[in-house]
Amino acid sequence: MKQMALDIGLHTTPTLDSFFAGPNSAALQHLRLWTTSQMPSPVPTYLWGESGSGKSHLLRAAQTELSSSGVSVGWLDADQNERVNFDESWTAVLMDDVHLYNLEQQQLAFNWFVNALTPKSGSPRWVLAAGMLPPADLKLRDDLRSRLGWGHVYGLQVLSDTERRAVLRSEADARGLFLSDEVMSYMLSRFSRDLSSLMILLDHLDQFALQTKRAITIPLIKSMLEST
Repeated sequence: MKQMALDIGLHTTPTLDSFFAGPNSAALQHLRLWTTSQMPSPVPTYLWGESGSGKSHLLRAAQTELSSSGVSVGWLDADQNERVNFDESWTAVLMDDVHLYNLEQQQLAFNWFVNALTPKSGSPRWVLAAGMLPPADLKLRDDLRSRLGWGHVYGLQVLSDTERRAVLRSEADARGLFLSDEVMSYMLSRFSRDLSSLMILLDHLDQFALQTKRAITIPLIKSMLEST
């Protein structure tokens, strides 16, 4: 059954607190340590896992955490075409979807990597990167691939259906909502299954159910989608 991508207008800012770790608790604790530390890590961190495992959520959450502390960070992803030179004021460098980088982006990522670990001034900067494949399997230039695999490497696991249901149930209960097993099965089979998308969907359902004064049912979900 084809799943629908959720694109109905509401976007929440990913945070470390909103990330349900499940089997990925070691990676979450590692990021908590370095985003709250006053000393940048001299050792890079690389997260890998299939789509829906939470890589981008964690990178965006780390960016938010660091920025809220008043520090400047560099960000690079596969959709970014503008060449941005390394900034000595950065405390950290974050690189998302490295498995999709073209040759120019790989060159820029390598330049950032070298400058972050051997800066002209100050201590080494933290490098946090993410991709779908383990470092050894990345089809990138050798010098970049070897550096991505040099430090802390965490393989993220996609949550099981049971774990997703537990998160949905817990979040719904916290909002005073009732989600039947039928509704949860519909949500998991018809929409993107990553937790960020499911939480956005739940936000919409909560608001729409309140506006229409109806319980959350499959017909309500269909009605909400037709009204957007």
